[in-house]
Amino acid sequence: MHGLRFSWSRTPVQAAIILALAGVSLTGLPARAHDQQGAASAAAPAVAQALPGDDFYDYVNGDWLRATEIPTDRSSWGSFAMLANATNERIIGLVEGLAAAPQADASARQVSDFYRSWMDEAAIEAKGWAPIKPLLKKIDGIRDQAGLARALGKSLRADVDPLNATNFYTENLFGLWVAQDLNDTTRNVAYLLQGGLGLPDRAFYQSDSARMQGLRAGYQAHIAAMLKQAGYRDAPARAARVFALEQQIAASHASREDSADVAKGNNAWRAADFASKAPGLDWKAFFEAAGLGRQNDFIVWHPTAMTGSAALVASVPLATWKDFLAFHAVNHFSTILPKAAADQRFAFYGSALSGTPQQSLRSKRALAATNAALSDAVGKLYVERYFPPESKARVQDMVTNIVAAFSRRIDKLDWMAPATKAQAQEKLKTLYVGVGYPEQWESYAGLRVVRGDALGNVQRAEQFHYRQELAKLGQSPDRKAWAMPAQLVNAVNLPLQNALNFPAAILQPPFFDPQASDAANYGGIGATIGHEISHSFDDQGAQFDAQGKLRDWWTPADLAHFQAASKQLVEQFAAYKLFPDLAVNGQLTLSENLADLAGVAAAYDAFTLSQQGKPAQPGADREFFVGYGVSWRSKAREAAARQQILTDGHAPAQYRAATVRNLDAWYPAFDVKPGQQLYLVPEQRVRVW
Repeated sequence: MHGLRFSWSRTPVQAAIILALAGVSLTGLPARAHDQQGAASAAAPAVAQALPGDDFYDYVNGDWLRATEIPTDRSSWGSFAMLANATNERIIGLVEGLAAAPQADASARQVSDFYRSWMDEAAIEAKGWAPIKPLLKKIDGIRDQAGLARALGKSLRADVDPLNATNFYTENLFGLWVAQDLNDTTRNVAYLLQGGLGLPDRAFYQSDSARMQGLRAGYQAHIAAMLKQAGYRDAPARAARVFALEQQIAASHASREDSADVAKGNNAWRAADFASKAPGLDWKAFFEAAGLGRQNDFIVWHPTAMTGSAALVASVPLATWKDFLAFHAVNHFSTILPKAAADQRFAFYGSALSGTPQQSLRSKRALAATNAALSDAVGKLYVERYFPPESKARVQDMVTNIVAAFSRRIDKLDWMAPATKAQAQEKLKTLYVGVGYPEQWESYAGLRVVRGDALGNVQRAEQFHYRQELAKLGQSPDRKAWAMPAQLVNAVNLPLQNALNFPAAILQPPFFDPQASDAANYGGIGATIGHEISHSFDDQGAQFDAQGKLRDWWTPADLAHFQAASKQLVEQFAAYKLFPDLAVNGQLTLSENLADLAGVAAAYDAFTLSQQGKPAQPGADREFFVGYGVSWRSKAREAAARQQILTDGHAPAQYRAATVRNLDAWYPAFDVKPGQQLYLVPEQRVRVW
């Protein structure tokens, strides 16, 4: 359903690393981080200062992790972040090498020109604010409500994804997602989601805690600083009005928990319904400006936000809306404006909001922008150099084994009716699994990349991607379409397509190592594969049938058992307290926790089956579970960890590693005894699949 460890979106590509707070662990013992050299090894820990039955995360990642500090340009650090960093360094080398010789490949030239334009800080400084002035002038020229509606419509982008990426964030008033209709598998449809906030979620506008009050004050100061840099007079007063508008917008937003509820998001509206259901906005002008004038059918994921925001368009003065649009335009593009703007953005979003002391190197930021604009072009370069066919073949064999193991688990369920089992098996039978890279690389022939026009390149790339997504509205769904670029360290389950993607970049140590044992690989990438398969059967994935249609295919008794088991897992995770004043949200993280549990169980089964006929390997079970624990090495700054708890559907890493306490095989592997802190009596171990 979601990406395995990251929350991510394609425009721009984001990889918000799943976090765990440095200094806090499951049992109150110190949580620890690691360096990259160690991340490549799934061997048993050199020194174990915690018993695995007391703190498995500490046992696996112990002293070796303690020595690592979070880099100054990061809010978090861990297995995923380190692998992503190493992968990005490889890609930067590839991209910078493109400039050394003329490129016959058009997409490679686009990559080189885009990256080099972004890197040319001197040219960007010399141009100053001139490149964004045409956009700000258009905003200043809005004269009436129809003009405002057109401006809001023109700002719409395909930058949200409620199912595959669980990405509900956009600075634009609304966000668009184009995907298969929840209720009609033969067509794609336009989904509209809430937006319009500069802070990550409505909770940041509503909580009365001292920390949130401080962040709100800092954000309002950030708005004023950005408007002042852009040349607006009376910036503090304008900022106060913009912030007040955002508070009103936030009041109509759905909570993060409700956003994750597919049933609550499945609201079919016709184009003609918007005027009556969400009065106040000139919807005809909005849709025409957004390129959706001929679209009759929509799914409105957040109806209260549509209604609330449309009413604000009518009631809030036009001048405030113009300041809102101007600020968000500047804020969105600030990374490609003069250094003062980029530094101001980092001061708030990097330092104040996430606790990151230092901005990352310009080359890393340039690559992130290039990945967002030309993801497949960059991915093709990476795969050709760094992803051998042998790795793809071995991972495909593992996928086959883990799907078979999951099928056997379904057959053995004593609580599931034959009719429900048949539907579950049909989902497995029709599952598409993409390994490494997409079936067909995307073409960027229609994208104009101009050397030296850094901001224009970013703007045109966003518009190009938006037009590509709009074009899907006239096409049939493609269940083999990829939702992640090959160079992203992540994995994903796509419920509407009944498909999985395992990008090439995650198929490296510590998750997959061609030189490592089967035990280590099944504990690493095997559990990842199992996790994504399991998303097809978690609390959300189980609502979709083999064709990706949202429908109930469970018997009432089966559903009751599934919900009871799920409730156990909710309670287990809700008991984990990352801070004295902040516990894990067991309901918000349920989908990921279910997938972790079923995934590592299926991977263990597949590993056991794969060893039939081979000589017994002493300690193989321990190596399997250690491989799983290694994959969760992570630490985060407090600000980032708190933000994760409030907004992310993934639990902190140390608690995800501890899900092994629900597997019977883990107990004899590490001689876990009653009285140890992770010990659960058999009847308290959560068993779903």
